[in-house]
Amino acid sequence: MENQMIEGVRAALVSVVTRGTGEDAEVSLAELERLLDTAGGVTVFKMIQNKEAPDVRTYLGSGKTAELAFYVARNEVTLVVFDCELSPSQIRNLEEALGDKVRVIDRSMLILDIFALHAASGEGKLQVELAQLKYTAPRLMGKGTELSRLGGGIGTRGPGESQLETDRRHLQRRIRMLEQSLVEMAENRRTQRVARDRSGQARVAIVGYTNAGKSTLLNYLTDAGILAENKLFATLDPTTRKCRLPGGETILLTDTVGFIRNLPHHLIHAFRSTLDEAVNADLLLIMVDASDAQAASQIEVTEALLQDLGAGDKPVLYVFNKCDLGVAIPGAVHGRENVIYISAATGQGVERLLTRIEEMLHEGSRRVTFRIPNDKQGALSVLYRNATVEDIQYGADAAIVTAMVDARVYGQLRVYDIDPPKEIEEW
Repeated sequence: MENQMIEGVRAALVSVVTRGTGEDAEVSLAELERLLDTAGGVTVFKMIQNKEAPDVRTYLGSGKTAELAFYVARNEVTLVVFDCELSPSQIRNLEEALGDKVRVIDRSMLILDIFALHAASGEGKLQVELAQLKYTAPRLMGKGTELSRLGGGIGTRGPGESQLETDRRHLQRRIRMLEQSLVEMAENRRTQRVARDRSGQARVAIVGYTNAGKSTLLNYLTDAGILAENKLFATLDPTTRKCRLPGGETILLTDTVGFIRNLPHHLIHAFRSTLDEAVNADLLLIMVDASDAQAASQIEVTEALLQDLGAGDKPVLYVFNKCDLGVAIPGAVHGRENVIYISAATGQGVERLLTRIEEMLHEGSRRVTFRIPNDKQGALSVLYRNATVEDIQYGADAAIVTAMVDARVYGQLRVYDIDPPKEIEEW
């Protein structure tokens, strides 16, 4: 969809604060405003209601719904975004109360819209379309209108919009086809991962809150040339590049989709195959925007999502980025080990980061001397790619190489060890 079709949409943001959620609600609503900005909309006003529990029928109470309708009409608002998940009936009832020209969407639908805007790869586009069909389509059938109502505007765009004009039976067929295509793509991704495993190169995944600077770091270290904007979810598709460490070893560095608070589980499931890059990494770099006052809570969100993905036990290096803008909450690192401060934009601290990555990948490594025959130079290449070569002497028949290796590399090259341990457990 052309960007000018959604640019400048006038929107209202709505939140209901229940007991014990006041502070979190304020933060979440501010984040919703940033999401809307990323999608191309303009926040005209925000409304918060304090209520024991959301209204089953309209989420807001009846009086607050009437007040919302008044301000929507007065300010010529055409989109209302709720900072929650709305049921199809709640959307229908709200749209009836707010008028024919007003669309109602929820937080998940807004995030899906941004995903649709930023998906670049074929897999990413299919993932977005599948998530939209499963979640968005039923919710956009308010007012009893046809699915063709999804013609334009924030919360309606995406690779799957042409399919949304068909009947439910066709939608189900489309969903099954997309699921099968994504299964095949996931299998291809696994095959590629196995091939990378055979190379012996360590895998490091950059994870963290959206807009923490993950893509900027990958670009700085590898000249990846991927989009790095000061917007939420600027990067949706994972990108893997080779990166050389100070000792000469080459690792595989992957940029992943950003996390966000209240990220619905159905979205996590939809992007599971791409998030598996984090699950299969040898080391995680948790990127944090050090200049953000919410840094501490963003770390908690990231850690919780990594736990849900099954990556909670991975070695972690906390990378506090944007330090050139100042450190907002120094206490955010409290109780956490392996912390480093950098600026991916200026390069400040990046060399120290690479050194620390090297140290963490080789914790448990030891110095080994290998005798590698001249006709087995592939083994020497493995050392240069995946270990720190300290000394090499070439002879008529073989090269004598001293290197710092971890257990994985040693397992590949043990046959060339000049003085191997009697038992592998001695490692």
